[in-house]
Amino acid sequence: MNVTRITLPIRGLACAGSSAHIVERCLSEVAGVLNAYVNPVTETAYVDYDAERCDAKRLGAALDAAGYHAVGSPGGQSP
Repeated sequence: MNVTRITLPIRGLACAGSSAHIVERCLSEVAGVLNAYVNPVTETAYVDYDAERCDAKRLGAALDAAGYHAVGSPGGQSP
């Protein structure tokens, strides 16, 4: 297992915790993700994943599918 941590600035998070939970859940459902934490105040997601099973592009695609966007990440949209 090749554990990698990525920090993703997320565009579109409301300060309410419910959007953070939605993003955490969509990231956690990606195969290979070990842990996902979202700070709604800083609009940042922290994700630990197995780089042999997952990559930043897949994480960005999962965010896009949930209606959120990782700023500047592969698969995410830039501002």
